[in-house]
Amino acid sequence: MASKVVMPQMGYDMREGHVVKWLKKEGEQINKGEILAEIQTDKAVVEFESLASGLVRKIVVSEGDIVPVGTIIAVIGKESEDISSLLSDDSNKVSTPEEKSSSKLIQTQSASENVSESKPRIVKASPVAKRLAKEKGINLADVKGTGPSGRIVEKDIIEFSESASSSTSTQTVSMDDNSVQLSKMRQAVAKVTTNSKQNIPHFYVTMEIDMAESMKVRSQLNQELEGQFKISVNDLIIKAVCKSLEKHQKLNASFENEQLNMHSAVNMGIAIALEEGLIIPNVPNCNSKSLVDLSSATSDIVKRAQEGKIRAEEYTGSTFTISNLGMYGVDDFTAIIFPPNAAVLAVGSVSKKPVVKGEEVTISEIMSATISVDHRVADGAEAAKFLADVRRYLESPSLLLL
Repeated sequence: MASKVVMPQMGYDMREGHVVKWLKKEGEQINKGEILAEIQTDKAVVEFESLASGLVRKIVVSEGDIVPVGTIIAVIGKESEDISSLLSDDSNKVSTPEEKSSSKLIQTQSASENVSESKPRIVKASPVAKRLAKEKGINLADVKGTGPSGRIVEKDIIEFSESASSSTSTQTVSMDDNSVQLSKMRQAVAKVTTNSKQNIPHFYVTMEIDMAESMKVRSQLNQELEGQFKISVNDLIIKAVCKSLEKHQKLNASFENEQLNMHSAVNMGIAIALEEGLIIPNVPNCNSKSLVDLSSATSDIVKRAQEGKIRAEEYTGSTFTISNLGMYGVDDFTAIIFPPNAAVLAVGSVSKKPVVKGEEVTISEIMSATISVDHRVADGAEAAKFLADVRRYLESPSLLLL
């Protein structure tokens, strides 16, 4: 049976997506799990995997189109199947770049024209060109289009920007240096964090953890692995969090529609700082992975995030988040909950500090951990017990290997 391929929601706040590139052509065979297209969200370009096997019968949305989440973008099925009913639904139809430019024209006054003597001239531009011009602060009326009928396309904006010696940064500054236009990713981060702080009642619990034993075990494991894998401090933290969530399942849940949705799997969201902004892809089923598996999975997702190759399913479905700023020398901080998660753990650097053990003062390796919790889901005592368990596992890391 033929199936519709729709624009996926690759992120909690995603409302529309931009088809960057089709990796299969009409008439080509595609298997479930193969990459069908590259989709750009506000945060990154994501590889979109096919959810069905068959022939690519119809590509509905052209490269460069921006369409709402849930809009049909392609049809996959058998060669002999009638797909007309899938394509005839009015709700599935989207405008091509040519239709968009003819039905929705930008009228603007050229800066070089005399307003009192000239009529506004009509400027035709593709959706991608419009968005890029807005991001770079470029007046479309100043750009010469090289597309059909003088239509402005993406490369025209890029060439205009380069010729005008515009900033190549994803954030552009106006000529008077008084205003900064945020990149799409930074706008998305601003929207999510603002909504989170406004709608989720946060509270915070902080605890110091002695990491001396964890650092010893980590060193021993890495020696045994002989460079095949490298266990990081973050891998140990993820493992400790997963084991602790087995007892404190409320923190691995989501508060939605006035009810608590409990999750059996721990899909760990990992906050990754890119030049353009922050993204939080997730590693699925972390609770069933060994330390070596976690090391491999986290290294892979960080590498692909930096290359802009995160898959669609990795942008959705996180159940808990860890934000680690230890590598930047940060001692402690609080993080904002990433909806629809109920909590996020913020961890700082591991640094040598004096500690009291028995009657003696000695030097050990201490890390501060702060959990931000949705107060609708759990209370302070529950969060404190969770942190105590995380501390127990990290201070006795042999328990992580069981």
